[in-house]
Amino acid sequence: MLRYIAERILLMIPTLLGVAVLIFFMLRVVPGDIVEIKLRSEGGQVTQAQIETERTRLGLDKPLMTQLGTWLVGIPTLHLGESMWTGRPVTAEIATRLPVTFQAALMAAIIATLIAIPLGTLSALYRNTWIDYALRIVTTAGLAVPGFWLGMVVILLLLRFFDWIPPVTYTSFFKDPVANLSQMIWPALVVGFRYAAVVSRMVRSSVVEVLREDYIRTARAKGVPEKRVVVRHAIRNALLPAVTVIGLEFAFLMGGLVVTEQVFNLNGIGQLFVQAVTNRDFLIVQNLVLLLAFLFIFINFVVDVLYALLDPRIRYR
Repeated sequence: MLRYIAERILLMIPTLLGVAVLIFFMLRVVPGDIVEIKLRSEGGQVTQAQIETERTRLGLDKPLMTQLGTWLVGIPTLHLGESMWTGRPVTAEIATRLPVTFQAALMAAIIATLIAIPLGTLSALYRNTWIDYALRIVTTAGLAVPGFWLGMVVILLLLRFFDWIPPVTYTSFFKDPVANLSQMIWPALVVGFRYAAVVSRMVRSSVVEVLREDYIRTARAKGVPEKRVVVRHAIRNALLPAVTVIGLEFAFLMGGLVVTEQVFNLNGIGQLFVQAVTNRDFLIVQNLVLLLAFLFIFINFVVDVLYALLDPRIRYR
């Protein structure tokens, strides 16, 4: 098991290196010059000499391979350069926004897991009954209702009945837990609703399939109580596909909360992504893409390890 973990960790390095090289060159072929956009925005009058001076300051006058090498060398030490638009270090730009998105995604994942596993199991146990149909309607609604629309409805209801609107600034959990949770619980619930719908449908399908297995019939024939059959045999084996969905959805949320962050006035990774693309800030975009790629790879690795813990039949050698 330890050898498997070490090998998977070592395999992350060439994968991330390939992603870094690919995104670096793909961004360089996008039309538009960040320096001209920055200096000539809103009708600014600048000379070509000033543009060349700014390109030199940003290091854009160097050969592409030199720029790539400088960036790759700085990744292990988190020296990722400076934003081409704001002039601040890229590490600082990401560090100020990452906790917001991470907390929203984590809270949504916890809420979705606590809701989806019981509902999916209940729907499977009472399949083709009114309970199953009602739960399937709820999960279908969770997949069909747009998150931004549901977020606006939640804000309007909170404003109407509690006179509450999203705060302008983000409050850290460690600074004021009550203020933080009162701000973050609503976007987490909105995102968690769809999250729970996806996981719940996966859990239902998995539990229905597992309940048809021979070992489930054998356990029932031996007189094992139904509760023990469901909890110890059915759910544990049915959780394997659900764990994969939970992990991938969490990784997706780290870069996919753009609209939700806009609705609830959260200055997270999603908004930074949009701003960087709009301003053609190559450094921020390529570092955000690399960060999201690392999250997907790492979460897949964690899911593989959890498989061995959930299913004793799986052994990595």
